[in-house]
Amino acid sequence: MPVPPNASQKSSRQTFLALQNIEFRWLLASNAAFFLSLHGQMLTRSYLAWNMTGEEMSLAYINAAYAIPMILCSIIGGALTDRFERRGLIQIGQAILLVSELAILLLLVMGQLAFWHLIVAGIIGGIVIPLIMPARTAMIFNIVGAARLGNAMALSMAVVNITRVIGPALMGLAISQYSVTAAYIIANILFLAAYFFMLKVDKKPIDRVLQGNAHLNLLEDIVAGLRYVSATKPVLACLVFGFLPMCLAMPIQNLLILYADNVWGVGEAGLGILMAVSGLGGVLGSLWLAMRGENSQRAKLMVANALGFTLCLAIFSLTSNFYLALAPLLLANLCASAAQTLNNTTVQLLVDDQQRGRVSALMMMAFGFTPLGVVPLAWAAQHIGIAATTTAASALLAMIIGAFFLLSATLRTLDTAVLAALKNH
Repeated sequence: MPVPPNASQKSSRQTFLALQNIEFRWLLASNAAFFLSLHGQMLTRSYLAWNMTGEEMSLAYINAAYAIPMILCSIIGGALTDRFERRGLIQIGQAILLVSELAILLLLVMGQLAFWHLIVAGIIGGIVIPLIMPARTAMIFNIVGAARLGNAMALSMAVVNITRVIGPALMGLAISQYSVTAAYIIANILFLAAYFFMLKVDKKPIDRVLQGNAHLNLLEDIVAGLRYVSATKPVLACLVFGFLPMCLAMPIQNLLILYADNVWGVGEAGLGILMAVSGLGGVLGSLWLAMRGENSQRAKLMVANALGFTLCLAIFSLTSNFYLALAPLLLANLCASAAQTLNNTTVQLLVDDQQRGRVSALMMMAFGFTPLGVVPLAWAAQHIGIAATTTAASALLAMIIGAFFLLSATLRTLDTAVLAALKNH
């Protein structure tokens, strides 16, 4: 007589339920390799820029070269995702990035690399990445369907958060033990692996005739997507809700060096600990949602986690002891990851498939605004200190989220809208 699985076995199976789909496993492997290289190269480019120029503004130029094209090109990438076969679109973009990184590697080996080459590579990345990221997000729904979407999105977010920690650590180790050239070799191997892993995922053709928009050109596609979002209140509410933390509080993550140097004086080692704890919190938040399963109650939990993020971030900013501050930082990132994953899952369940790429692109634009959100926060930190700036930003975000939830019936009834949308899928 078979022995029934115990609770821990059931929990483990539920946590990794989407991995039963072999295509999703290959997509996740491709994402892991891609984001390991992507996040690692952010550190490598900054290291190169600093060592080549010795100027703080070179770091600003590198980030701007990446962030501005990302914002401008995101909506185009969404339209392309809804017009063309999604795996092929991703492969073209990955090939362009691989060629760009190989060119930098070749210039490094030849001793011909100049700062402007890094700017050009940043611009190429800022253009290409928003053209392929909406397709990566849209493919998750195409592969696993609505029934396992929440679990798949949570696992995908966990992979992104893990690479956010391991990627920079891997490149930092390669630079310190070998050379920056070794870091670029690793990055190119990872981009190549991401390309070949994606070949294991079946093509997902887009039938624009069935969608009824085959007659539209690219600009008309973009306008149609914006009209769809403005007319679909539940989707619009989710997009606005997800956008708020990216502009008001998430940029604090890019200013952790100010805490390490100015608040606690723990230097580079302390900064590494802060970044590692932030990434670990993000991973735990994603895994918690994966363990939770496909629960239809998302709206209130999303709001609660967003408010929890603001509270924990404020406590972190007010904690005078470095080691004690790590606990609220971990919880803040756990809540932020959970809220973001719930938001992304809700959007993907609500949106029509023919609009999926364009809506995913609007979600991605928020990530482009995060580096720009550093500017006002850095200005405030210079005048009133980073701790006071963080507390003020957290309080402002909490008030806006609370008011949004109280005043928006659409936000409060998101779960009902999701159930209605699922009936039409």
